[in-house]
Amino acid sequence: MNKSKVYFTGVQNSDTPENIKQKFAQLLKESRLLDFISKHDKVAVKMHFGEEGNTGYVKPEFVRVACGHILQNQAACFLCDTNTLYRGSRGNSPDHLKIAYEHGFTKENCSVEVIIPDDSRKENVSEIEINQRFIKIAKVAKIFQEQDALVGIAHFKGHMMTGFGGALKNIGMGCAAREGKLAQHSDIAPFVKVKKCVGCQECIKTCPQNAICIKNKKAYIDPAKCIGCASCIAACLQNAIEINWEAGGSSMPQKMVEYAYAVLQTKRDSSAFINFAIKITKECDCLAKDDPRIVPDVGILASLDPVSVDKASFDLVIKRANKDIFKQVHPERNALQQLEYAYKLGLGNLEYELIEL
Repeated sequence: MNKSKVYFTGVQNSDTPENIKQKFAQLLKESRLLDFISKHDKVAVKMHFGEEGNTGYVKPEFVRVACGHILQNQAACFLCDTNTLYRGSRGNSPDHLKIAYEHGFTKENCSVEVIIPDDSRKENVSEIEINQRFIKIAKVAKIFQEQDALVGIAHFKGHMMTGFGGALKNIGMGCAAREGKLAQHSDIAPFVKVKKCVGCQECIKTCPQNAICIKNKKAYIDPAKCIGCASCIAACLQNAIEINWEAGGSSMPQKMVEYAYAVLQTKRDSSAFINFAIKITKECDCLAKDDPRIVPDVGILASLDPVSVDKASFDLVIKRANKDIFKQVHPERNALQQLEYAYKLGLGNLEYELIEL
């Protein structure tokens, strides 16, 4: 198999946002990465808008550069993400849209609209049969399947469950509906934290399987009936319903990759992936805090191959840190597990040609 091309431009901590914009624009121009996008194509730009209080997400002024290149091709595009499994500022579409706007992802700043589909509505979710080792049927946001092309823009950083998060996580976890996110994170049904539960029955109203009842004035979830849709987590106003985030820790990277496989099945020749290895933090942008850098800035990487762009990003970060910084901050995780499995599933190459622009 031929090596995949990964395009790279270096960034220093001292670079201004204007310098980074110019470097990114030059990268896209010289690489011609987005030339596969045709006139009148509809393009979903998969983003992570950052949790409230987080500052690690890719900034809207950089995203505008990518959108500008897409619009130059006379295609239509929009920014998109899915709602989170946990309750928070991105747990439902109105609140998620609000935080995206507060972080600057407006049409004025990015030239395009933001769309957050409501995956509590069945018509917004696609069930994709993949019959892989862990996932048989993937539940993903239909909006990504309906577009002609997909461009993933990811903040490359550490992650408590997968070692690091980049292009594959942005697509695999980021395009999944809430039920799909639960399937990746945990092997068991949600449970009720009885001290927080007030017996309001909101979870009972939303459960499609009648798997929840009241026992001793507290909600109880019958694991035998639970189908893992996670609707109760979103419905609980007291944050009393949880999952064991560590229960699927050993298999989560593979499940995430299987979801990426599901999303990209129809986008093999119509997708591109961009990693911003800038302000590389220990944890994901889902954490509502301003994480410090764990390594100096590396740069921006782009490829048509999600495996190669993540592998190149990983290698450059390790080189910049002079050690395996991801293993240091998450010693219990094998950060390369997701890449090796993605290669096995045919999502891309571990070998790449780095082209510095």
